[in-house]
Amino acid sequence: MVYNPEKHHRRSIRLKGYDYGRAGGYFVTICNNGREILFGNVIKGVMILNEYGKMVEYTWNDLPNHNPHIQLDEFIIMPNHVHGIIFMNYKNANITWVGSGGMGSGVGAGSEPAPTPEPAPTPEPAPTPTPEPASMVNKNKHHGLPEIIRQFKTFSARRINEIRQTPGSHVWQRNYYEHIVRNEHDLNRIRRYIRENPGKWERDNENSTHRK
Repeated sequence: MVYNPEKHHRRSIRLKGYDYGRAGGYFVTICNNGREILFGNVIKGVMILNEYGKMVEYTWNDLPNHNPHIQLDEFIIMPNHVHGIIFMNYKNANITWVGSGGMGSGVGAGSEPAPTPEPAPTPEPAPTPTPEPASMVNKNKHHGLPEIIRQFKTFSARRINEIRQTPGSHVWQRNYYEHIVRNEHDLNRIRRYIRENPGKWERDNENSTHRK
């Protein structure tokens, strides 16, 4: 079945026996616990982050500092979930596209970089997060995708719980959803889907107003 982000981004399509530490791109979706509106809200098609959302953003952008073998691509924080693309072992000269029958010429080769929107203004700046101690993550070890997602959820949850003074509370769902990026066409389609996500929030099944 051809991957359709509109239909399949909520469902895990993890391949049995697949090495999720190999070079390649991965599209991930991570929902918060209970899918509550937690990270901000969408106003007129623009995602406005609150202080919790800013902690999530900081933690995501900080991942390469603990995992030098990864490169982050398109990313969006929604009110109760996040979408992002991670390239593993991106310094390798070639990326094997799953199902492409050949080798790519590099990460995102032949495609324009995803545009970065201007940050939306917010009433109050988020508190400066405390960097994770270097001892928390072994930079010399090439962690696979599951370990990297675990880092992201653990560190962001810790920062959010520090702000709201709820130590140990669950912030994220236990599972996450991933899709192996199969070729450059797939990559660019997913990038577009992520960028357009805020504009589709009113019709998104994750919008809790549809479940009342």
